[in-house]
Amino acid sequence: TAEKSFIYLDREIIDFGIEISVEMGDDEASDTIFNGRIMALEPRYPQQSSPELTILAEDLFQDLRMIRRTRSFEDVSDEDVIKKIARDHSMQTDIDITGPTYKILAQVNQSDLVFLRDRARAIDAEIWLDQDKICVQSRANRETNELRLNYKEKLREVVLNADIALQQTKFNISGWDVKAKEEILQTATDQVLGNELNGDISGASILQDVIGNREQSIVHTAPTTISEAKFLADAHFRRNARRFVTGRGLAEGDGKIKVGSHITIGNVGDMFNGVYYVIEVKHLFNADIGYLTEFKIERSGVSNI
Repeated sequence: TAEKSFIYLDREIIDFGIEISVEMGDDEASDTIFNGRIMALEPRYPQQSSPELTILAEDLFQDLRMIRRTRSFEDVSDEDVIKKIARDHSMQTDIDITGPTYKILAQVNQSDLVFLRDRARAIDAEIWLDQDKICVQSRANRETNELRLNYKEKLREVVLNADIALQQTKFNISGWDVKAKEEILQTATDQVLGNELNGDISGASILQDVIGNREQSIVHTAPTTISEAKFLADAHFRRNARRFVTGRGLAEGDGKIKVGSHITIGNVGDMFNGVYYVIEVKHLFNADIGYLTEFKIERSGVSNI
């Protein structure tokens, strides 16, 4: 028999390195959910159905992921480091962060992407791509989509969990100021959440009321200034506090549901009604289910009822 030929396997239309953009949703729910390049092609030849071609793509962070370095930066801020790494990859930046200046920062056998994420995490900032631009902002300053989903309407299912078992009432970080030759000790409580609570009651506050004080000391860091220690303590507390309420949901397909979006969830009871932050999204589409969006969310408090 003659050799079969398959469309899209001649590399004329679909090929390695080709830039692609994916847009999902209709009308108000339409938005671009991905920009990147084709990195892999996976044809499948099932026994009882037609062949399929799966396209695997990555955004431009793939460039940063593939380069590992060991180097140091002296007398720099996190913004200085981010801009330096962006220049190394001929990328632009959009940065809105605050933070200390460090005598020295070390990148030790890390990819540029891992190092950037470590630096953002240390000052409670978030990092993402907008086309070919590296964006870094604190969560409080990040401008995001704001959506509303009501259970039994556009929100088909949702599971929520408020758990105080891993919450802390206080985070302590210690270090040593070489110049002043004195100990550094900084403490963070739920006061650092500020407007992020939006009138809610934090897991730390509930823990204090029903169980008692529970402190955590961070000993694997070595801050050399009070400013550095404060940023580290605050960042640790916020990250932990945001995992007080977690959840996962399934909604009618909406391209505006993205990591970083704020979703107001309703019809789930007074304690859990409120604003959640999206931390993971998966957009699903096929002929059987149509277009659906799965997402994971978190929240640092529950409604103060």
